[in-house]
Amino acid sequence: MKTIKWTEEELTIVEAKAELYTPKQIASILKRRGYFRTPLAISTKLWHLGYSTRPFLDNYSAAEIARILCVHRTTVSGWVRRGWLSTGRHSVRYYQIRKWHLKRFFDNPPQHLKKRIASLDKEAVNYLLGRRA
Repeated sequence: MKTIKWTEEELTIVEAKAELYTPKQIASILKRRGYFRTPLAISTKLWHLGYSTRPFLDNYSAAEIARILCVHRTTVSGWVRRGWLSTGRHSVRYYQIRKWHLKRFFDNPPQHLKKRIASLDKEAVNYLLGRRA
């Protein structure tokens, strides 16, 4: 299968719409402008650019949080299993973690995790929480 390089205009559109639209909606916007990209291709590009594939950044999977914070996925899953980080179950295999659960966790982490939490990249934490740096 032949891969088509992303043009500067496509990348500009994708980045401008990343936090407001779903990959399927972005695919439709690109199609109206004469470009054809599948929602999967857009999701992959968003991931490589560091964006979430959801338009509103208030739900995360443990894997997304781990990727953004540069920790292992099992670290975040461990926080959930121990009850330190609240979640809703998205499916049998995946957790759905809300922004306000993350805020509560980062604002008041367990005593023995305070140093580790403090050593995390502040920009990454602010990104997860939707705060401006």
